[in-house]
This record gives sequence, structure tokens and C-alpha cells, in this order.
Amino acid sequence: MSFNFSSKRKNQPTIQQGPANGTRNTKEVDNVSSKLAAVKLDTTASGRLIVGCDFGTTYSGVAVAYTGTPDDIDIIKTWPGGNGITSEKVPTEIAYDAPTAGPNGPKGERTVKWGFQVQPGETRLRCIKLFLDRNQKLPPYISSLDTATQLRKYDKTVMDAVTDYLQLIYKHTMDTLKVRYGQSFMATTETDWILTVPAVWSDAAKNATLQAAERAGMGDMHSLRLISEPEAAAVYTFKAIQPNNLRVGSSFVVCDAGGGTVDLIAYRIIQLNPLRIEESAVGAGGLCGSALLNYRFEDHVKARIGGERYKNMKTKTWNIGLKYFEEFVKRNFNDNEQQDISIPFPGLPDDEEAGLDCGFLAMTTEQVKSIFDPVVQEVINLVEEQVESIRRKGGNVSGIVLVGGFGQSNYLYNRMRSHLNSEVPPPPYTERPTHAAALGPHSGIEVMHPMYAWTAVVRGAVLRGLEGSIVTNRRSRWHYGTSYATVFDETRHPVTDRYWSPLWERWMVSDRMQWHISKGEQVNENQPISFHYTRNFRPGQSLIVEDDLIACDAEIAPDSYQKDFINVCTLTTNLNTVPRGLFTRLTTTKGVEFDNLDFTLDMRIESAGLMFELKVDGIRYGAVSAKFH
Repeated sequence: MSFNFSSKRKNQPTIQQGPANGTRNTKEVDNVSSKLAAVKLDTTASGRLIVGCDFGTTYSGVAVAYTGTPDDIDIIKTWPGGNGITSEKVPTEIAYDAPTAGPNGPKGERTVKWGFQVQPGETRLRCIKLFLDRNQKLPPYISSLDTATQLRKYDKTVMDAVTDYLQLIYKHTMDTLKVRYGQSFMATTETDWILTVPAVWSDAAKNATLQAAERAGMGDMHSLRLISEPEAAAVYTFKAIQPNNLRVGSSFVVCDAGGGTVDLIAYRIIQLNPLRIEESAVGAGGLCGSALLNYRFEDHVKARIGGERYKNMKTKTWNIGLKYFEEFVKRNFNDNEQQDISIPFPGLPDDEEAGLDCGFLAMTTEQVKSIFDPVVQEVINLVEEQVESIRRKGGNVSGIVLVGGFGQSNYLYNRMRSHLNSEVPPPPYTERPTHAAALGPHSGIEVMHPMYAWTAVVRGAVLRGLEGSIVTNRRSRWHYGTSYATVFDETRHPVTDRYWSPLWERWMVSDRMQWHISKGEQVNENQPISFHYTRNFRPGQSLIVEDDLIACDAEIAPDSYQKDFINVCTLTTNLNTVPRGLFTRLTTTKGVEFDNLDFTLDMRIESAGLMFELKVDGIRYGAVSAKFH
């Protein structure tokens, strides 16, 4: 006779918890008023506004569509501090000032600047989003110490700063929509928000994003939705290139190369009408965004003009040169043209040896390549890993889709295309030629730059809200499981792990692992994964129980609990909702009575989150709360 019980361990370890090259678009804002004049807006209960928010590491963007006119996706392009210049995104930066003096003393309201309001040289919080996930490394140009010092100075936490920034995004968006659509329309139309998150983020970081968005006013935890950034980009891209370039069985790697991070997921086409895709490899990512180019450029300038001259350079002079590098060099650099580039540094004296002439620093193509190449190679390596992962499973990759601010880089595109389509020696002669023999390792892989690559993610988020999910199956990033206690088996368990259970009157062992989902396993959000439990309660004992959801990143998950496991969340289940008649009354040989209940917790893995619910004998008895660590 064997038993399988959940065991709650004591004192278990827990885990604490665009792009720099984006330029301000000088095109005028879309004339939304003319669109609204041509279409009579449906103000009935069925009409809704879908708002997508791409909360990025270096830049953030917002897109909006009305369900009555789903083909019109509008990008918000005007921002506070923009001085009338339009931009499809706003810097993800926030700066707090000391409280201003009030009429009755020093106490006053603290002023907050964000986005384009923050001037060059001002102290600000940057890349604050990355601090939501302590499982991820920080890029070398972000100091956790400096960030912590700023937060302490203004009595803020990371969650406070993220909430404040999202609240400013929310307020500006709603104010803009009231101007575009009118006060009366906004008062009678519901608004649904969809936020994007990196595919490689932990479940705790995704939950923290939801909490910050809820605190910012974007909705509650039940109405807010998350979508991974590569999935959102895939939704937009596949819709844009459909149907001529899509074939059932083809796989595409979506590479969202932004300012701070690069995020990738591979998708396979499984149906064309309606379009349905599935993840064909576990997502990957790295800290090799285009912001690294800025710091490599800075090191290059220091080396060229000397440390002392760089130190004494006026802030305005440096900002002019950096702005030119960001807005022109990073996006437009193409090594095929072999032209020298002149970076403006007004006020710097001529120096022929350093390459300074009339306030310009001359840079050769090779010098610019030396800045780009290490970062570009990291992106290529990430893509290569995804391609090889698919090939090992017998699949073929038809295309690479580059989106995001860094994804717009002509140099990245050319290097990626050259790498994936490099010439290979002819295959060896065979009397029975095969497809594999006829093609090189990367033959036929097309690199694509979709239109609106910088806003592909936020556009895809809106499409997800309008049309629902097109992804049928995803790949689990981790092993997910729970610990349990079972009857001691001397052939399987160490004697030192056993303990005597007076309730079951048997030797037992705890901290055994039951893995419900394996790393890389396909999961479908419409087909929940069930965790089976047996719990015992003495008379009067609380029926509110807690269990830990545990994750493991190793390729092969161990059978027993290890200290380096990730405690994803604590699940709190209220069994008071279950009818008492479903409990089984048992009695030990010593006459001790207790109630026993068999139940399941169903978990659904969505694009960017986990959902849980309680079931007994297949009947739902309520949701399960999850406290992420």
C-alpha cells in the first residue's frame, strides 16, 4: 500500500524577489479625427478599446485599436517633454526631485519627470524593469548600487518606481484617448490593457509586472493580460506576411532585439486558415541589446581623444555626439558602403592624430565595425542556438524575423543574412540524393525585416487582444513540480531520510519531487496540468492549506528536493468551499479520527503567466491564490 502526500517543508529556501538607437519620428501624428469621421463608433457594450503597452528596458510604446474598427491600430507618438516632435516610443526613464517648498514650510509635493522630460545629465532611474527579475543578470552599464542609492534617497522600492512609470504611461494614454475619441465615448467604452514581458522572465517577475500595472490603474489582476514580447512580435509579423510566405510545417525564429535585451522564440506553422502556430523550441534571451553599443562607442571615443580630454568635455558636446551616433550611425550603418563617418563634437579642438577636425570625429568603417561586431555576434549566437535546437529535432527553419529597435539595424540584418546563408561546399556524391544532402546547414533561411519593426511587439499585443491567441502549444521553460511525502521504501530511499508518522503508523519520507511538467515539454493553455494531492485533517484543523510550486532549470530534474531549486510560488487553497460529504472519515488503530480529502490543483500555462484552480472529482470549487516569491 502506497501513499502520495503533499509535504509542506519548514524553513525552506526562497528566491527574493526602445532601444537606444530609436530616433524621434519626424512624421506627423496620424490624423485619427479623419478616421473617426469616416467611421461611426459603436458605443454599445460590445465595443471596447484594446490598449497594448510594450514596457521596454530602454524605450516603451503604446498602441490602441477599437474593436469596431480593428484594422486601425494607432501608435501614440506625442509625449510630455517632446516639444512637439513625435516618436513611436518614449524612454523608459523616471527621475524624482526632492519635495519643493510649500507655503507653510519645506513640505511640498515631490515632482516626477519621465520619458523625454528627463534632460541629458539629470540623475534618473534607467532600465528599472530589469530589477523585477532577480534571476536575470544586469547589463554591465547598469549599477545595482546606484539604483539602490536613488531608490533609498526618495524612499522608493523597485515596485514603486515601476508602478509610478506605468501610472504615468496610463495617465498620458488615457488623456490622449480622450482627446482623440472624445470624453463621452471614453466614459461609455471599456478599455482592456495588454502588457508585454520578456519570454525568459521568471513567473515571479511576470506576476510583479501584473501587480505594478494593477497599482497603476490599468485594471485588476483578472482583466489585465500579459503576452511575451516575441509572441506579440510573431502575431504581428505572421499576419503581415500571410499568406504567400507561410507554409504548414515551416518554422520561424522571432528575434526581438531591443535596447537592453534580446529575446527569441521559434514558432512552427500548424494551420493557415485560421492561422495557428506552436512554439518549436524553448525561448532564449540575452543582455546584448543596442544600448551596449553606446558604451562601446563611449570607450572608443575615450581611447581616441584621451581620458583627460574626455573628462573635461562639456556635457552638451558629448550629448550631441552620442545623439548622432544613436539616431544615425546605429540604425543606418552599412559596412558595404565603406564610407567614413563624421561624429559631431562641437567645441573640441582639432587633433589630426585623434581624428578631430572642425568639431567632428572621423570614424572609418572598420572602427564602427569594431564597436558593432561583438554585440552583433552575441545576437547571431542566440539565433544560431535556436536554429540548431530545431534542427536536432528534425525540423527546418524557413526564416528569421528581426524586430525591435536593434532589429532595425542594417548591419545586424546583413551580418545575420551573411552568416545564415554563407556558401558551403557541395554535398558529397550519392546515387540517392536526399533533401538533407542537397541543402547546406542553413540553406533557405531567409532573414526578414517586417514593416514597423520597432513597434511590432506593441502592435502584436493589440492584435492579441482583438483576435485572441494564435499559439496553440508552448514550451515549458522549466521543470515544474511539487514535493510530497510517501511510504519509506528501503530500495529507493536513504534510511536517514525516513521518519515515523503516528497518523499513518508507518515509516515515511518527505521532500520527494513529483515533476508535473518537464523542461521543453509542450503545454496547451486549454489543457491544464493537474497536481494530485491527498491531505489529512484532524477535527477542528484549518482547511486552508499551502503548497509550494517548485521549478528546476536543470536538463534532468532530480527525484528529491535540492537547495538550488526555484520556489516559484506558494499556493493557498481554501478547502472550506468543498462539501463536507466529499471528505472521507478514517480512524487509526489507536482510535484517532481524521478526515481525508483527495483533490487536484489545475495549472494553466498562458503566454506570460500561470493560473490555478481547485477541483474535486473534476468539479471546480474556486480559484487558488498564488504568492510569487
